[in-house]
Amino acid sequence: MSPGQRILHLSPYITEMPKSEEKNPTIRFLAHLVSVIFHPLLISSYVIAFLLYIHPFIFSGLGKELKLYRFISVLLSSFFLPIFSIFLCWRLGFVQSMRLKTARERIIPYVIVMVFYFWLWYVYRNQGDNPPESVAFLLGSFLAVCGAWFCNIFFKISMHAIAAGGLAMFFLLFSFRDPYASGLYLSAAILAGGMICTARMLISDHRPADIYAGVLVGLAAEWIGWLFTI
Repeated sequence: MSPGQRILHLSPYITEMPKSEEKNPTIRFLAHLVSVIFHPLLISSYVIAFLLYIHPFIFSGLGKELKLYRFISVLLSSFFLPIFSIFLCWRLGFVQSMRLKTARERIIPYVIVMVFYFWLWYVYRNQGDNPPESVAFLLGSFLAVCGAWFCNIFFKISMHAIAAGGLAMFFLLFSFRDPYASGLYLSAAILAGGMICTARMLISDHRPADIYAGVLVGLAAEWIGWLFTI
């Protein structure tokens, strides 16, 4: 058998090896778990919870009841209400599934999320006692959804990657402003972003370009939100 015939003979096995790795149940389970834990609509709640309860002084002027009220308002406006609205779109037949597999299905949900995120940022900006860092993050989150909606016209950009990019950029900018910065929060944000993008590479139907574009949109959105607020 000639070398060329050996290559042709072995090619089916060579092409099937990555597929078998991708179908590893443990890897797929972990990738799905990361995708659920770091769902794009949950990232805003995580960041605000960090600023409220973990950082030593950002929201130090608020009492426990006010902190809880602020967190619940963010959780409702950035996660529960958008998810419930998308659920209604699914039950009414505007989208085929809650997973929004096609770019066309994402048009209406993006508009819904934009409305909720704009309202959340607008309320936080006008309350007066919210620190500018939180307002800047929420503005960046709204701009990220706007960027996702615009890119969705041309290709199915990764929402998870946008959230990962925004998370990393916020903590990068925040670390330069925070006198208590140690690099731990930024490292955790970058690690989480890497896990999110890797998980989407493994289990989603996105192309690598969709992931990279999402990260860039998230980075740019948070940077613009920071510039217009701080």
